[in-house]
Amino acid sequence: MISKLQYITQGESPEEHLENIQNACASGSEWVQLRLKGLDKEIVLQTAQKAREITEHYQTRLIINDHYKIAKEVKADGVHLGKQDTCPTVARDYLYSWQTIGGTANTLDDCQQLIHKKVDYIGLGPYRFTETKKNLSPVLGISGYKVIIEELQTEIPIIAIGGIKLEDTTDILQTGVYGIAVSGEITRNFNSILEFHKILKTPSTNEQVFKLGQQ
Repeated sequence: MISKLQYITQGESPEEHLENIQNACASGSEWVQLRLKGLDKEIVLQTAQKAREITEHYQTRLIINDHYKIAKEVKADGVHLGKQDTCPTVARDYLYSWQTIGGTANTLDDCQQLIHKKVDYIGLGPYRFTETKKNLSPVLGISGYKVIIEELQTEIPIIAIGGIKLEDTTDILQTGVYGIAVSGEITRNFNSILEFHKILKTPSTNEQVFKLGQQ
């Protein structure tokens, strides 16, 4: 099951990413993508293991950005692969059959290639300019989503991503996308998760506070 609201982590350090994962889970997030860039793989692995501990407590799905081998090692729920990352077909052969694979797209052709490679969902964006990602692809906006969605006519979930704010959600959903991925807006205010869920009409529950290492 692909969640209609996906939280992508931010943080100045691995510890901050973990703190934000805990806050997101405690605020009702059902899907978290651990996105660590430019760090040693051992640090990514250690952080992913701790992230798995937190998300398992909350029964939240954990997706690992880029590192598909780490996703398998920590038994994350799946992996998200960027345009410059490993080919989804290679990751599919390596991962467990139950693990989800998502891919990043910016154009109609990107989407068609990912569909051909049998990804489980497509992260399509960016919706608007965002400082979260370097080497940003051309901004799509509402009109860009409408054109691509109408042309694709696919049952594979399309997730809008890139600088999305709470007030954008209704308009974005009207383009026909399945759901949204949010980073900055949620990191700034984890209470916004409940508001996103209301607009998306998805269930959400506030969980008890969990501290890393708690039994």
